[in-house]
Amino acid sequence: MKHYNRKILIVDDDSTNLLILNETLKEGYDLFSATNGANAIETANRILPDLILLDVMMPDITGYDVCQILKSNPTTSHIPIIFISAMSEINDEAFGFSIGAVDYIVKPIRPAIVQARVKTHLSLVRMDELKQTRLQIIQSLGYAAEYKDNETGRHVIRMSHYSKILAEAIGYSPDVVDEIFLAAPMHDIGKIGIPDNILKKQGKLDSEEWEMMKKHPLIGAEIIGEHTNGLLGLARKISISHHEKWDGSGYPYGLKKNEIYPEGRIIAIADVFDALTTERPYKKAWTVEDACQYLIEQSGSHFDPEFVPLFLNRLNDVLEVKEKWKETN
Repeated sequence: MKHYNRKILIVDDDSTNLLILNETLKEGYDLFSATNGANAIETANRILPDLILLDVMMPDITGYDVCQILKSNPTTSHIPIIFISAMSEINDEAFGFSIGAVDYIVKPIRPAIVQARVKTHLSLVRMDELKQTRLQIIQSLGYAAEYKDNETGRHVIRMSHYSKILAEAIGYSPDVVDEIFLAAPMHDIGKIGIPDNILKKQGKLDSEEWEMMKKHPLIGAEIIGEHTNGLLGLARKISISHHEKWDGSGYPYGLKKNEIYPEGRIIAIADVFDALTTERPYKKAWTVEDACQYLIEQSGSHFDPEFVPLFLNRLNDVLEVKEKWKETN
C-alpha cells in the first residue's frame, strides 16, 4: 500500500530561505513552494496542503493578507498556518494569531525549531481528523438505528441540537455540552437488535413484544461496549438511561430522580419533544403548544422537573433548529 506523506506549502520570496526550509523538511513530507502571495493562494487552493509555512514580508501581497484570504475561504480555512518572519515584536505576533495563524517562528531559521513546530501542529491536525472520524462513525450508527425504526436522520440531528440547547441552559461547560451533542445520536442504537416485526409494527405492542422493545437500551449499551469515560462512555450512559423516568416508572432498571444519569434526563426531553412534534406514518404531529404542555404535565413524573422549564425557556432556539432541519417529502 502506498504511503502518503503530509503536504507542506512553503511560501517565501527569498530563495535562500526556501532552500533552507526545503532542506530542513525534506525527510517525511511532500514539499511545495511559492515565492509570492498570489502564487501561494493559487497553490494552496490547488493542492490543499496539511500545513503552510508563510513568510510575512513579501513584495506584492503580505503574508498577513495571504492568511486572511485563505482563512476567509471555506476550502482553505482549516489549513494551519505558521508565520515565519524576521519581525519579533509582541504586537506582530498578536496580530498574526488574531487573523488565524497557529504559530510564529522568528528568523533566522533554526532547523530543529522548525521541525519540532511542524511536527507538533501536524499531530494536532491528525488528532482533529481522528475526532472527526469518530464523530462520523457515531453519527452513522445513530442514523442506522433511525433507518431501521422508519425514522429519518433528521430526527437524530434535531434531538442532538435540542440536547445541546438544554445542556447549555443547565449550565454545563462548553466541552461537556459538545460531548452531549456528539453522543446524543447513539441514544437508540439498541433498536438495531430489535426484530423488525416488533419495531415496525403499526398497532399496539402486546405484552411480550413490549418486554422485548424495553431491552433496546441494554442492547445499545452492549453495542457501545464497556466504556466508563470519554465520548463512548457518555454514549453508553445515554443509551442505557434515556427511557428511565423521574418517578421510577421507566426502563430498563426503574431508576428514580437523581439515580438517572443527568445526560439521560436531557436526552429524554429532547427525544420526546421531537417525537411528539414530528409526523410519522403511524401518527400526526402534535402542535408545539401541545408538546410543551405535555412536558409540563409530565414534569416530576416522566421528566426532571428542573430541566423542563429550562428547555421551555429556550424554546425559540429549539424552534429555530426544528425549522432548519424540518422533514422533507
